[in-house]
Amino acid sequence: MNAVFVELNQLLNFNNAINQSNEQKSENIMLDKGLFLEEVDHYLEKYPNTQHIDIYLYDLNGHLRGKRIDVKCLTQLVKACYLPLSIYAMSLNGNVIEETGLGKFIGEPDHLCQPILGSLQPCAIEPETNAQLLLTMKDAHYQDCLIEPRNILKKILKQLHERNYRPCIAAEIEFYLQPLNGIEKAEETTTQCFDIHLSDTHQQILDEIEAIAKLQNIMITGIISEASSGQYELNLQHTCDLLKLCDQIMLLKRTIKQIAHKHGFRANFLAKPDLLKAGSGMHFHMSLLDQDQNNIFSSWEDELSQDLLKVISGLLWLMPISMAILAPNLNSFRRFKKGHHVPLEASWGLNNRNVAIRIPCSDQENQRLEYRVAGADCNPYLSIAMILIGTLYGLTHQLEVPKQNNQLTFKSKHYLLPIEQMEALKLFKNNKILAEYLGKEFMELWCTVKQAEHQSVHSQITSIEKSWDI
Repeated sequence: MNAVFVELNQLLNFNNAINQSNEQKSENIMLDKGLFLEEVDHYLEKYPNTQHIDIYLYDLNGHLRGKRIDVKCLTQLVKACYLPLSIYAMSLNGNVIEETGLGKFIGEPDHLCQPILGSLQPCAIEPETNAQLLLTMKDAHYQDCLIEPRNILKKILKQLHERNYRPCIAAEIEFYLQPLNGIEKAEETTTQCFDIHLSDTHQQILDEIEAIAKLQNIMITGIISEASSGQYELNLQHTCDLLKLCDQIMLLKRTIKQIAHKHGFRANFLAKPDLLKAGSGMHFHMSLLDQDQNNIFSSWEDELSQDLLKVISGLLWLMPISMAILAPNLNSFRRFKKGHHVPLEASWGLNNRNVAIRIPCSDQENQRLEYRVAGADCNPYLSIAMILIGTLYGLTHQLEVPKQNNQLTFKSKHYLLPIEQMEALKLFKNNKILAEYLGKEFMELWCTVKQAEHQSVHSQITSIEKSWDI
């Protein structure tokens, strides 16, 4: 199966997204047991040799945390299962950060977790026998646990829906394929930007990723060779079901990693895996539909729509304080250097890849914005949540629309982005605007975990320091 190497279509078709929006229903507080059992029956009819199911949550960093169960136990999940709340206090190294108060101090209590309907999918490795299922956690009162990133996005999305706005988003995910033995072939060390003639090995990996994605009902609309050798971008279909979009991003990342490893490669989603090469981002294209499924970013005049400008103003206003989420670790900030089309300030412009918010080429009916700040290492649930918060803020407040990037002068207002993690966390920690949407408990948890991660790196003496002759 040949991978299609095309850029995301400039003229986007929203018909599928609108249909999904019409069919989309809010998730019940507790699982619909009948629908879940029906889903299990249909799945096992298609994959009768299934033996194991990986059941899991995503932690703050988007890492899978869960366990593998026997297929005979699958139907028992209608009664839910239990996993520890401390999953949401784990660092990148998988350690529970005790300063959060969610670990040993309170006995690492379990919370009820239930399956996400529609998330039962085959695994990338031996899909005929291995499946995977996403869970969501409830709090002590059986309501959504609001330190779970997925539930945070769900809450903010509901606020937009209550105002009759339906954001429609597509994602672009960048990553590197790197040999596990650390040795690159000579033909793979040159630039490959938009190249459609790849090495046989890379082509085979990408073809297999595309094939497994189809089994998992993930629509990849484009596969692109990026600027640096071994770097690729996958484009996902526009949708108004943003929870499902994020579920699919995370599922696809796991699939990419598993397929790459199977072929002797590492799929690297670090924001800056090599200081001499381009960083990897996760870009989001967004339009905004009204209650009649019309794109309110569209304008039949020569100028951009007022609603689009309002959203841009809100996104830019909150962008510096959002950086703690969009760039979630120390390596994330290595990406924010001059060159390689990475924004260093909250800026926007038409058909310009150097800005934070780009208005791509399109006809007026399909007008959209591209949010270009988040790294490939971001948690998509939280990154889209930050985009939606900026959208809401711009639509509900009278803000000045900054000048386009090409209109700025030296004396113009420049909204610089923090380029160091601790600076970003300081801006984020006590921000009252974000607290209204994210909740103080989550913000304190995020800062505590991220400060601990940052300190764990700086508490190690580097080989360069050890070599100093002082």
